[in-house]
Amino acid sequence: MADSTKTATLSFGDTTIELPMYSPSAGPDVIDISKLYAQGGVFTHDPGFTSTSSCESTITFIDGGKGELLHRGYPIDQLAEKSHFLEVCYLLLYGELPTAAQLEDFEFRVTRHTMVHEQMGNFFRGFRRDAHPMAVMVGVVGAMSAFYHDSTDVNDPWQREVAAIRLIAKMPTIAAWAFKYTIGQPMVYPRNDLDYASNFLRMCFAVPAEDYEVDPILARAMDRIFTLHADHEQNASTSTVRLASSSGANPFACIAAGIACLWGPAHGGANQACLEMLREIGTVDRIPEFIARAKDKNDPFRLMGFGHRVYKNFDPRAKVMKKSADEVLELLGVENNPTLQVAKELEAQALADPYFAEKKLFPNVDFYSGIILEAMGFPTSMFTPIFAVSRTVGWVSQWKEMISDPTMKIGRPRQLYTGSTARDYVDVEDR
Repeated sequence: MADSTKTATLSFGDTTIELPMYSPSAGPDVIDISKLYAQGGVFTHDPGFTSTSSCESTITFIDGGKGELLHRGYPIDQLAEKSHFLEVCYLLLYGELPTAAQLEDFEFRVTRHTMVHEQMGNFFRGFRRDAHPMAVMVGVVGAMSAFYHDSTDVNDPWQREVAAIRLIAKMPTIAAWAFKYTIGQPMVYPRNDLDYASNFLRMCFAVPAEDYEVDPILARAMDRIFTLHADHEQNASTSTVRLASSSGANPFACIAAGIACLWGPAHGGANQACLEMLREIGTVDRIPEFIARAKDKNDPFRLMGFGHRVYKNFDPRAKVMKKSADEVLELLGVENNPTLQVAKELEAQALADPYFAEKKLFPNVDFYSGIILEAMGFPTSMFTPIFAVSRTVGWVSQWKEMISDPTMKIGRPRQLYTGSTARDYVDVEDR
């Protein structure tokens, strides 16, 4: 725990309590209220936990005002430009950038675990063909605990390590197979000679009838998508993973819970909502109409993919993602895709409009990632599964950190009860 060098005084009625304060390595000071109920008989009310620290972590830090995202202290733009996804995975999991030998060993271990148990193919076939890929992923990842018994004991550090590698390695295969199953194509097995992103693209788009060569520009763009979504501090799905793991649940169940939370449109579905908005706009000539609606306080419409709840400045991930979007669109072209034409022109008009600059409503990472995935040929139903593939390493890193924390307790939020007080039961004939 961080050192407590200051205290805060809380007074209510005739009670005064001294509460310890902690100064983190970055961010605002924190008041420790863990003993507030025991000492004062009251507790705090914080819907959405927006003013509550739920844990101590050394993994990721966000400064929304500055537009800053750090993984273990390294800025996300540097990692996205100079590193690659599996190296970032190592950083998140183990706390430091790997040496060449460590990275080679880590990549070998992940690559050699990309296949899933052969019987899991039967599990996929139990779903309806029109099942949403996220529904398939929630079920399949949860079922991994039935196939990998040797990595479910959370009290065994080695089993935790094995589970971490398996989840990171197998999630692209599970997502790709969910995609293949729902479009009625045969499942494609992973290949050990391909990198993480190329392997995923091949499993999604290859068919037995012809060879599939992954374009390096597309592979690099996919790797950046994975990297930029790898972790994002204590968001809803990460908090869900931590809460589930606080009960001692096995890692596969905890990550399945995170996937289920990510499925919510307010969380992982933002880039899908952005593409649906672009399709609603339809044509370039209608953009001024929708920009005017976004400015109208009396109109409920708002531009999806612009602004961010955490970042009150430019989303640092969006800067890197924009570069990938430009590269992908240059490679694949937008002339024959009206949705991508609308996206490019909407970006240009919004960035040139003083209203959006004043409100700091800049295009965010979801805006650009949706454009890239659309251009690659992914349906919107696959956007959130790809997000889940990216975020798995963040969930696993946060899970491992929590399990090894000696101060870990089972999560048990309190409530502000406003229901009926005690009353006597009345027999049905007397009601």
